[in-house]
Amino acid sequence: MDQDDVVFRALAAPTRRKLLDELSRRDGQTLSELERKLPMSRFGVMKHLGVLEEANLVVSRRRGREKLHFLNAVPIRLIHDRWVSKYAEPLAATLSGLKQELEEEEHAEVPRGGSRAVSR
Repeated sequence: MDQDDVVFRALAAPTRRKLLDELSRRDGQTLSELERKLPMSRFGVMKHLGVLEEANLVVSRRRGREKLHFLNAVPIRLIHDRWVSKYAEPLAATLSGLKQELEEEEHAEVPRGGSRAVSR
């Protein structure tokens, strides 16, 4: 399976997105800490963390007897760079041009009466 497919599959489940949100709020949480925040068994949380680790969205590190989980946003950024920014670029360019035109209009001469004449 392609790495993008693995990441998309991992992001498809609401529970896994909630785990990522929790790690985004506070990185380096244990399984027990994450388990308390979800209405599921310890085994269910472990299974979801395994999918996230397979997609490299979560990395783990041992500290003594504890296993800490950390968010790795790089795969999400790679997805964004490959898929989102490519399709958003024309829209961003259009909006940028519109912004520039509106700002130029705004800086047009203002008559002495205090209101600005808008030419069309």
